Parts: sequence; C-alpha cells; structure tokens
Amino acid sequence: MVKNSEDRVMACIAHVVMIIISVLAIIPFWLLIAASFTDENIVIAKGYNFIPPKLSLAAYSYILSQWMQIIHAYGITITVTAIGTALGILITAMFAFGLLQKDIVGVKVIFLLVLFSMLFNGGIVPTYYIYTNVLHVKNTIFGLILPNLLMNGFNIILVMNYIRHNVPQEIIEAAEMDGFSIFGIFFKIVLPLSTPILATIGLLMGVTYWNDWTNGLYYITDSSLYSVQQLLNEMNNNVQFLASHASTGIVSTNLPANTVRMAIAVVAIIPILCIYPFFQKYFAKGIVMGAVKG
Repeated sequence: MVKNSEDRVMACIAHVVMIIISVLAIIPFWLLIAASFTDENIVIAKGYNFIPPKLSLAAYSYILSQWMQIIHAYGITITVTAIGTALGILITAMFAFGLLQKDIVGVKVIFLLVLFSMLFNGGIVPTYYIYTNVLHVKNTIFGLILPNLLMNGFNIILVMNYIRHNVPQEIIEAAEMDGFSIFGIFFKIVLPLSTPILATIGLLMGVTYWNDWTNGLYYITDSSLYSVQQLLNEMNNNVQFLASHASTGIVSTNLPANTVRMAIAVVAIIPILCIYPFFQKYFAKGIVMGAVKG
C-alpha cells in the first residue's frame, strides 16, 4: 500500500509538472495568434492581449495580397523539405549502419571524425566559399538542400545506438547465411526495423529544412527560389521599412506593422503544428530507444 501511495503521489506530481510545462509552452502561441488578429491601433495603445479587444484581419489581408508569391514559396519549401529529409534519412542511416560493421578498416577513425564534427566546424567563410566557388550552388535549388544535407553527428549516433540495441544481430547473421548482400540486409531488414528512430531524425531534419532561412540568405538572391521562411522574412523587412518611413512622409501607409509580424509567424508555423502530432509517438520512442545505453 505504501508503494502504491508513493506511486500515486509521484504520478500526480509528474502530471502537475507536465501540465505547467504544457501551459507555459502554449501561452506564447496563444498570444502570437491573438496578436495577429488584434487591431493595430489597439496593439500600439495597449500592447498585446490574450483576448483581442478589437478583432482585425488587416494583417492577414496584407499577406493575402501577396498570396501567389507565398504559394510559390511554399512549393519551394515543401520540395526542399521533402527531398532534403528523404536523402538525409537515407544517408544518415547508411552511414550509421556502416559504422557498425567491425570488418571495415578505419571505422574507429571515421567515428572519431563524426564526434569531432559535433564539437567544431569550418566556420561561415570557408563553408560559403566551398558551396559557392567549388560546388556552385548559389541561386540553385541545391543551395537550399546541400548545406543541411551533410550528416549530423548527433543523428548518426542516435541511429547507431538504435540499430545496435534494437535490431537483433541473429537476424542479420541469418540473412548473411541466406546470401543477402550488405545492401539487401540494410534495405530489407535494418530500415524496416528502424522506423521509430528514422521517423525521429526525419522530423528533426524536416523541421530544420522548414525553418531554415539562413541558407537562402547566403546562397539565394533570385526571388523565384525564395523559400517561405525567406519570403516571409523579406516581407517583414518590407513592413519595417514602410513603417519606419511612414512618419517622415516619404511613404504614406496604414500598414499594420506590428500585427503583420505576428501573422507572418503564424503562417510559417501552422504546417509544422499540423504535422507534428502524427510523428509524436515515433519521436518519443525513437529518442528513448536511440539514446546511449550502458
């Protein structure tokens, strides 16, 4: 009975803590959405409110006025996210599986290089030079894909530990005796049994690609290749410019500068919020089972 009582108390405490954390996570999103629907004059006079004193769709009207550009940017972002995530998952999984092959010469050295990449990088200038002058990705779709496609050491270690502890070695040995090649074992055994961890790193990669705007800033100047994040950032800069010059008389506008920024953020995060619930169970399972075990 004592143990059961202690378990119930701990469960109650855990639930209370999780509820508090959840509320703290939801509050900023609620304020963001409420602010995007608030009248600009109210925001200027009273600041942001959780319940808009006066509703307004002016911010979204401004965004809708450039909807064709946004649709095109969404298409670029979806394409980059889909291709980059798929290739990233495949390359990371193949690399992790390769590091588990003990008969490969120099595998320990390669693993040390992976760990080294988690601590140090070449910096922005050498990276920019290589991508623009050697790989020539500037103003191409590859400028949005390749910089994030290079493998992440953290993801490699997650996949390695998952395969090591959750893919039975006996199955792999049996497949080898049946004449399976290393690629056959990887694609027909390892990948199907590694769905949770692949979904986990896939979600991490997908969010990275979706939220990325720095690659566009570095490598894209052609507006036809703008991702949704880069386009929305450009719109935000335009809003700031118009708002800053409105009082000088150079530009005359009633643009809702403050609420537009909130509406831009809402437009950017909605797809991720819609997709995440479908991957949540894989994300939690993959992180737990892919963690380092003793």
